[in-house]
Amino acid sequence: MLFYQLLKNVSHLVLINTYFNKSKLNHHAKAVLMFATGLQTQGKYQEKYAPPFIPGSDYSGVVESVGPNVTNFKIGDRVCSFAYVGSFAQYIVAEETELYGVPDECDLVAAAAIPVAYGTSHFALISRAKMKPGQVLLVLGAAGGVGVAAIQIGKICGATVIAVARGAEKVEFLKSEGVDHIVDISKEGVIESVKAFLKTRKLKGVDVLYDPVGGKLAKESLKVLRWGAQILVIGFTSGEVPVIPVNIALVKNWTVHGIYWGRYDANRRGVLEDSSKDLLSWFAKGLINIHISRTYKPQEVHFAFADITDRKVIGKVMITFLQSENHNFF
Repeated sequence: MLFYQLLKNVSHLVLINTYFNKSKLNHHAKAVLMFATGLQTQGKYQEKYAPPFIPGSDYSGVVESVGPNVTNFKIGDRVCSFAYVGSFAQYIVAEETELYGVPDECDLVAAAAIPVAYGTSHFALISRAKMKPGQVLLVLGAAGGVGVAAIQIGKICGATVIAVARGAEKVEFLKSEGVDHIVDISKEGVIESVKAFLKTRKLKGVDVLYDPVGGKLAKESLKVLRWGAQILVIGFTSGEVPVIPVNIALVKNWTVHGIYWGRYDANRRGVLEDSSKDLLSWFAKGLINIHISRTYKPQEVHFAFADITDRKVIGKVMITFLQSENHNFF
């Protein structure tokens, strides 16, 4: 499908090689694997693709070839972007308007995680919730890819951050991220733990709930929200879509935001461009730190999906690709 597009109109297209060397360590480049990618392969995602198709969304790499009318990039430029599907490949074809230049100060491998995971959290907290210093942010699924991104962006905004996760390893990681309070749901309940913390800080409640989990955990978290709180609906990794009681939302003046980041690509692309530029600037300055939990070879993708499903991942996981010969397709 990509090369059909390439043959139709090459004038504004860019070919990206997702293999590159890092610090002379023969370190292979990456495409990002997410929970949503697994749902796509099972036909359970909100946007369905008829098999066979190549999965994969976020990616980074080096420009290999450019069409004759491309003006923003040249061969050798470092870029990152996302695709709805198709990034689990050594070469990717994209419109030049879809690409973001990666500053030299940024690790190009880690930059692959910028567009979707960090883009979702940036858009949710800054564009939609308009997070302010001193507000309280409660992050569910805090050790996952979007959760870690939400924590870091929340801290940049000056928020008091409460993180919810399960297990000692994730708790230790979250401590290193500088969160203000951690709820280990393998040992304690969200309601009691959060209320006790809020009391010690003399805070009235949670201002912003960041929820990529759904299910029972989301339902319980509603009980610690203050009047005028905002709920950011990111996803449902629990497999259960929560029911938000609108009568309580009415009385407490809650605002519920649906955050489907990818649809802004078709409807308001400028929002994504501004978000990605902010994030790459923050990354270059060291304000955000992308944690890569593990890398997998293409033939190990099923293990990667299993680790995500079994909640063994902290931060992001990547798929590695072997080096191939250079080609000039344009």
